[in-house]
Amino acid sequence: MVQATPVKLTRKDYQSDQEVRWCPGCGDYTILASVQNFLAEIAADRSKTVFISGIGCSSRFPYYINTYGMHSIHGRAPAIATAIAVARPDLDVWVITGDGDALSIGGNHLIHMMRRNVNVKVLLFNNQIYGLTKGQYSPTSEMGKITKSSPMGSVDYPFSPVSLALGAEATFVARTMDMDRPHTLEVLRAAHEHRGTSFVEIYQNCNVFNDKAFDAVVSKSTRDANQIRLTDGKPIRFGVENERGVIFTPEGVAKIVDVADVGEDAIAVHRADRLDPSQAFALSRLAHTPVGPTPLGIFRSVQRQTYGQVVQQQLIDARERQGPGDLAALFASGGTWEVT
Repeated sequence: MVQATPVKLTRKDYQSDQEVRWCPGCGDYTILASVQNFLAEIAADRSKTVFISGIGCSSRFPYYINTYGMHSIHGRAPAIATAIAVARPDLDVWVITGDGDALSIGGNHLIHMMRRNVNVKVLLFNNQIYGLTKGQYSPTSEMGKITKSSPMGSVDYPFSPVSLALGAEATFVARTMDMDRPHTLEVLRAAHEHRGTSFVEIYQNCNVFNDKAFDAVVSKSTRDANQIRLTDGKPIRFGVENERGVIFTPEGVAKIVDVADVGEDAIAVHRADRLDPSQAFALSRLAHTPVGPTPLGIFRSVQRQTYGQVVQQQLIDARERQGPGDLAALFASGGTWEVT
């Protein structure tokens, strides 16, 4: 019997028939292409892949992916995705969100999804601005940011999305950049393989309302000096000639040093699988905003039971203790209440 040759899928197989409508030059185009290429690489089953979004420029994403999806309401994508992932554990569920959608009105839903370890992949596009509503400062905008809603400069202290995720005990936390497709694909692979909540912050340039916000880590002239690439099991070194590194002080603070001053043996070795998130958190505090040396890569990747696994086990335990239930009989039981 001759076996049929598997059909090789391409990015085109995951492109919908909808016109992609973002501003010319927006980083969202590159992220969309990276995700579509990744889905083709793993030959994702379109009938079992779901993209859920909230509100914002990034949240148009489900229209442009040829899978199932939902463009939901502001900040509630994690709640909807949680319901889908628990009710249908056979599905591959993704959340597409932005710094405004996820960290402002949606902050409560996001942190609880991460602490519960729901089996969902979260891609947070961080452009440090509200793009869809035309340029107000966002929860990740730097202090002093001049915008339409802060003409004298923002007085809000910004969130670090990675720090927030680690503080919420997310089991997988990473950071990448829109224009670095190879790195983005590497992070997407690891996030997809992880069981539980995978949180990925993606630096995404908004060339209309916050252009060049990430130039320190993107520009050819400065990126080698500022990108701290985290590689599991490897010393944390960076710089034009790999001359700088990271150590942890006795107090647990991550500190950037010159390797020549402390010696190679003093440089910290990155361990993404540490159950204690304190060192990953310390690394996330090296750069509260990306204007200098900034860690990129996988901060944390540990295993813990997923929320869906725990819920399904509870259902099994309940049936074993109480016997099979009769849902039809329950509906027809005539239990009513009269309010006077």
